[in-house]
Amino acid sequence: MKGIDECSYEEFQYALSVGVTAPFYLCKLFSPYFASGAAIVNISSSRDRMSQPQTESYTAAKGGIAALTHALAVSLAGRVRVNSISPGWIDTAYTVYEGPDAIQQPVGRVGNPMDIANMVLYLCSDKAGFITGENICIDGGMTRLMIYHGDHGWKLEQ
Repeated sequence: MKGIDECSYEEFQYALSVGVTAPFYLCKLFSPYFASGAAIVNISSSRDRMSQPQTESYTAAKGGIAALTHALAVSLAGRVRVNSISPGWIDTAYTVYEGPDAIQQPVGRVGNPMDIANMVLYLCSDKAGFITGENICIDGGMTRLMIYHGDHGWKLEQ
């Protein structure tokens, strides 16, 4: 991930190509073959709504996925439901974190791949038949937590 200080034009375009252009063309390619009641689930990131320094290319691509999702939901209405998921911190090694890494999460733990997989399964099921064009953030509540110096034992150190 390179940001504004180091990211070349080509690197930024590559991030958009992989992150936004590829999912668009995959939907276009498969569009004639979707069965009735089909569902697409794109994967974005909680970076589509919050950032760290020097993450512009990644953040732009993930924000693009969220916007592409609702645009496709409208264009494919009546044929395909289109939603996206914005995962937060997901540890693919299923590490159990304790201390600050866990307690900073409103749910008290870091996410794991099953947290995302279960939502994908739900969004692809008939139970989610009235959901389309949505971007669902699965981040243990991190993007909902306002935290200031002195809150919950957190302090800014420079």
